[in-house]
Amino acid sequence: MNQLENPVYHALLTGDRHLSFGNERVKFFDEEVSPFAGFAAGYEKGFPDLYELLPTGRKILYAIPASISEPAGWQIIHEIKGLQFVYEGNREIKKEFPNVIPLSEKHVEEMLQLARLTKPGPFGLRTIEFGSYFGIFEKEKLVAMTGQRLHAENFSEISAVCTHPDHLGKGYANTLLQHQLQIILRHGQQPFLHVRADNDRAIALYEWLGFVVSRPMNFYFLLRG
Repeated sequence: MNQLENPVYHALLTGDRHLSFGNERVKFFDEEVSPFAGFAAGYEKGFPDLYELLPTGRKILYAIPASISEPAGWQIIHEIKGLQFVYEGNREIKKEFPNVIPLSEKHVEEMLQLARLTKPGPFGLRTIEFGSYFGIFEKEKLVAMTGQRLHAENFSEISAVCTHPDHLGKGYANTLLQHQLQIILRHGQQPFLHVRADNDRAIALYEWLGFVVSRPMNFYFLLRG
């Protein structure tokens, strides 16, 4: 699972290369898709290369199991201690999901509003281009959603797991997660995800479903000076 030690870079090289910019050593997404950027492990010119490739004021998100110090030319504006989970479950997954609706470009504004409210992680105008976004509606209002993000070789990341605060406790996240598991496993991929290390509620659900901790993962939001 070496690709999951550096999942952003491997996704930009493989499953998400159609969304990738940069050169052969340094890769990044369009900011409206995702702020993630990455480079090969041990490549010491990663941040200098990104500095040359990106404009002043561009924010990036860098993920790594280890800790980093502030790179020259960049300002660390936020750090999140996270955990990476990989699915190893054998629990029977639901087969029917009558209340799960595919999300498309016409839902983007509602998706953005839900993401702003629940803060599942960076979510932009074009994040939906990662694919496989689904939601649950009540009274024609989007109240829960999830989708996929990084596709690193044979691993697919479940992301943007969020439920409107007024609709917690109804099992919507559980339903949407099982739906994503069904899709990913059907395609012969292994599911994985990331979560804040202090998000006990989400961690309990992921463990119940059969996810196990793979490694710590630190997320650094950086601003190009």
